[in-house]
Amino acid sequence: MANFPPSDGSTEPHEPRDDAGRPGTGVEQSDLELVRRVQRGERGAFDLLVLRYQHKVVKLVARMLRDPAEAEDVAQEAFVKAYRALGSFRGDSAFYTWLYRIAVNTARNTMASKQRRPLDYEADLSESEQSVVESRMRHGDTPEAAALSEEIHTTVNKAIEALPEDLRTAIILREVEGLSYEEIAEAMDCPVGTVRSRIFRAREAIDRNLKPLLD
Repeated sequence: MANFPPSDGSTEPHEPRDDAGRPGTGVEQSDLELVRRVQRGERGAFDLLVLRYQHKVVKLVARMLRDPAEAEDVAQEAFVKAYRALGSFRGDSAFYTWLYRIAVNTARNTMASKQRRPLDYEADLSESEQSVVESRMRHGDTPEAAALSEEIHTTVNKAIEALPEDLRTAIILREVEGLSYEEIAEAMDCPVGTVRSRIFRAREAIDRNLKPLLD
């Protein structure tokens, strides 16, 4: 993904500087510090935020769209939207959850415009399910173990693809991105209780599909 060019037209991000315009000490600045610099007109500071989060945003969008090439474009669009909206960011929530909300909504809009459903995702198994799988796959180089592994992967992906979009997004943000329930609530713009319910229902649906394989 191409970074945003600094306002002076150069191709390299500006060197970090303090509030007085002096070069920074080399200590990595916080997201909020970089946001404040952008809000003061230092467009180059946004380059640093893009570099910090572009991999995570592209990965998140790619898992929703199932198209790595398109994910680059959608992620770029999300960063453009974030840059344009950054003036209204007050710091009430973490920058990355605010950014994730924009990325999720941008991916949703793309899917809606193409009437497409996301995802290539392998959910984590519950502890009891993992125990059963490990016992069956103790000799991982056997044809039986390889077949079981492939069947589990296929079953989980199909279960995830069948989920409603809100459950699917919640489980991705939790299991893949590792966000807390509170952070997911920020990203999805809903109460924490709703997030817990969505993740619980998503896991139940996955468990139902895996149960025949693990009995």
